[in-house]
Amino acid sequence: MNFLNKIRQNRWMAFFGNIYVIILTVFAVWMIFFDTNSLLTHRELEKEIDKLRKQKDYLQKEIEQDKAIIRNLRDDNNIEKFAREEYFFKKEEEEIYIIEKDSTQKKEDRD
Repeated sequence: MNFLNKIRQNRWMAFFGNIYVIILTVFAVWMIFFDTNSLLTHRELEKEIDKLRKQKDYLQKEIEQDKAIIRNLRDDNNIEKFAREEYFFKKEEEEIYIIEKDSTQKKEDRD
């Protein structure tokens, strides 16, 4: 019993033995880890928001590039050039040869 009395008289035990401190500690632990709006959930949602913002910026840049291409294609000559380069369209009575470079060829073989 002497040991228990010493523990109860310790100032830290008196502080942490207070019912208000115990309730506040339990409440804080509950809010941080177990609640549906916990800090862990907020952190995961913030990461997802950042990822979606980056994706939004990327897609807006892509939209601007596509708009520039569309503005360029308003001219008939540019449409024909685009169709020939991107989709290998051809005029009647015309032949197209596609030359592809072999990227797997070693440097020694090319010399």
